[in-house]
Amino acid sequence: MALSFFVFLTFALFSLSLVARTTTTTVGVTFSSATSATHTKPLSPEQIASTVKSLGFGSVRLEVSDPAMVRAFLYSNTTLLLTIPNHQVPVIAANRSNAVRWLYVNVVPFFPRAKITTISVGNDLLESTPSFSSFLIPAIRNIHLALRDLGIRKISVSTTFSFINAVTTSFPPSSAVFQEPALEIVIRPLLQFLRDTNSSFLVNIYPYNLYRLHGEIPIGYALFQEHPFNFRDDLTTGVRYRNLFDMMVDAVVSAMAVAGHENIPVVVTETGWPSSSADPTEVEANAAYAEMYIKGLVKHLKSGIGTPLRKEGVSEAYVYELFDKEVKTGATPHGRSWGILYPNMTNKYEIEFSGSYRNYQGRNSLELIVGLFLVFALFHGFLVFPLL
Repeated sequence: MALSFFVFLTFALFSLSLVARTTTTTVGVTFSSATSATHTKPLSPEQIASTVKSLGFGSVRLEVSDPAMVRAFLYSNTTLLLTIPNHQVPVIAANRSNAVRWLYVNVVPFFPRAKITTISVGNDLLESTPSFSSFLIPAIRNIHLALRDLGIRKISVSTTFSFINAVTTSFPPSSAVFQEPALEIVIRPLLQFLRDTNSSFLVNIYPYNLYRLHGEIPIGYALFQEHPFNFRDDLTTGVRYRNLFDMMVDAVVSAMAVAGHENIPVVVTETGWPSSSADPTEVEANAAYAEMYIKGLVKHLKSGIGTPLRKEGVSEAYVYELFDKEVKTGATPHGRSWGILYPNMTNKYEIEFSGSYRNYQGRNSLELIVGLFLVFALFHGFLVFPLL
């Protein structure tokens, strides 16, 4: 009896340890500055912070770092990913004192009371300002060293790429490599830096944009729709892909492996689906598809399933973006609307961003183990309840 009890107890504790170790991707949201150019009455940073909390997001990515916005998240549980604008990259690359100056404005007054976890030096710089490419690695190193000079070691430094501008192909993922000359100029030395500093590779992943480029991709495949024949097989690895998001993530993972770094964490800094477009040919940019994509994305990320090549999945994913830009009276609509909220901050969709399917499963597992323990104890006389 004692042996069987010991075996059962060992099994229960092992199962509990598995439950305790389960993790899931952090789902965040990108905030783009609200100014008088985008809103008749821009909302205060405190209103933005309150809205983020009410929606249940655990992380916020500031597309443009704003000290007032960082201050609004003081003493909150929301983690922050800050972005250094592309035009500041050459200045920071030129001198470490410029990096220190930027940190004294955007980080030092708030950290650690504000949970700043990552700084992205530039955003899709290779596409928007390719002439700045040679400045990127020196700027990243200067920010990293300036943080160390200030005694800050818990903020990682990286830069953000666009999937379409960085990776050669999405399918099959096993054939993906990084584009030249960016690989040798920026990406290969960056990957070495990320490995040395235990930092993440940041990438913007938009299945919508890839779907627009490749008309043969089924719309349901891009929208996380579960159909019996909604898959594509990578014949090289034997892996089956059931959605376009996973395929794009694994293309990044494969490209990093080809470059000699297969274990660097991946953070999806932007992803989303437009609810409207000023281009009448973009019929897929509609609210119904946008809701399907974001719901499918959040469900997939919360499940903890990960991707075929990265079982732990991406460590963070940021929905783009918090709210739409306001179209002022008499103005002509332009561009795409990516927001999950309207300009007046009312909800477009009914989506639960907080919580975790895996956490719920873990709670059920804990309840099951406790129940089995009680049954075992009762049968073997370890528990005696007085009869009333």
